[in-house]
Amino acid sequence: MTAVLQEAETADRALADTLSNADDPDEHSTQPVQLREYTSQELKLSEEQASKLNLLGNGRYLSVAPNEHLGHWQVTARNYVGSVNAAGLQVLVRPKIPLQNLFLLLEVGLREQDWRDEAVNYETTANLLPAMISWFARTTETCLARGLYHSYREQRDRLIALRGRIDIARQFTQPGMVIPTACRFTEFTADVIENSYLKAAVSRSLKVPGVQPVDRHRLMQHLVTLEEAAEQRHHHSDHDHITFTRLNEHYKPALHLARLILANLTLRDDIGGTQASAFMLDMNELFERFVTERLTRALRGKLEVKSQHDDRLDTNEAVTIRPDLVFQTAGKPRFVADIKYKLTSDTAISPNADLYQLLAYTTALDVTEGLLIYCLDANPETLSSKPRVGLGAQSVRVKHTGKLLHTYALDLSVTANRIADQLQELANWIAEH
Repeated sequence: MTAVLQEAETADRALADTLSNADDPDEHSTQPVQLREYTSQELKLSEEQASKLNLLGNGRYLSVAPNEHLGHWQVTARNYVGSVNAAGLQVLVRPKIPLQNLFLLLEVGLREQDWRDEAVNYETTANLLPAMISWFARTTETCLARGLYHSYREQRDRLIALRGRIDIARQFTQPGMVIPTACRFTEFTADVIENSYLKAAVSRSLKVPGVQPVDRHRLMQHLVTLEEAAEQRHHHSDHDHITFTRLNEHYKPALHLARLILANLTLRDDIGGTQASAFMLDMNELFERFVTERLTRALRGKLEVKSQHDDRLDTNEAVTIRPDLVFQTAGKPRFVADIKYKLTSDTAISPNADLYQLLAYTTALDVTEGLLIYCLDANPETLSSKPRVGLGAQSVRVKHTGKLLHTYALDLSVTANRIADQLQELANWIAEH
């Protein structure tokens, strides 16, 4: 824990040094640049800044290409929103959808008031990272206030006094030795994945420069509370290995935010002491998880919903397909859907590539109808002045096959209640089919 606190202090000193050099004409400007997702802007950058921005996220976050003017670069935002920092330059990428609805996509398992308050905070600061860390720190505080979660865990150790049962297999590896004895026993401990996962996210959050003092104080208190949990390098996917019951249900909101931090926050010190960092959320993934969660909830007891269903396209089973949603009854696929935050086609009237993909899914699964769900507000430049919202925006009957492909435009520019109504209408329509 001491090492983590020292790294946090180093991060703050590095930030102070960066800000103190802002008036030096030889240093890069610290004034943040703001972009919206899927838009471009011409910026004056150094070669180092352009190179580092291009490398962050293995090139997924931003596209940086040279402009016709020397020293100017065309910076294009993609499907990630958040902030990146490289070589003294900070770039903030804001979503096209209303900010409150960005936090709506993050709300699964969280209280409505929490994400609404955080949306207001983000609207004020424009930087998603401090808002997320503040949200995580306060949510974890509420979680741990109900008591540190303990559970029984099987332990194996060589002990002088017998405890639990003798571990016969391990004991036989040292024949003739009675002491220490290989034992197997259960222990009621706080050193469980729920706590170590939270601790990993807290530790990473403390390394972020510029965290508000009140939030840093909260995070340090969390480290003390979680002291019994082991220091582990958790991958964000470890969250999927946690089984929630009534005993650890209160951990779900904090662990959900911990997953976002571990999955999307990267911190790196490059050669020469120049820090490069990023906190970028994949809008494609957020939209897909949100729609999947809401439809699964709405159709519970009516249809079995399979997400990311693995199957094969061809008879030789050489080509893998993975539809976003497959709706089943009695284990048999009845309907298939694909979720796209932004359509790949030039026009939403004819999202060709996405419809081709949906046709392949309906054919391979031997269902007669498929559905393409997309975010209306992520495609404003592709839609007519009066787009049709919801079902019926487009239905295509594929000739010679009888397959019927539908599209559903989910409008994320409206209120949270209206979004919920749209999804309930969609769930009812799917159930009827």
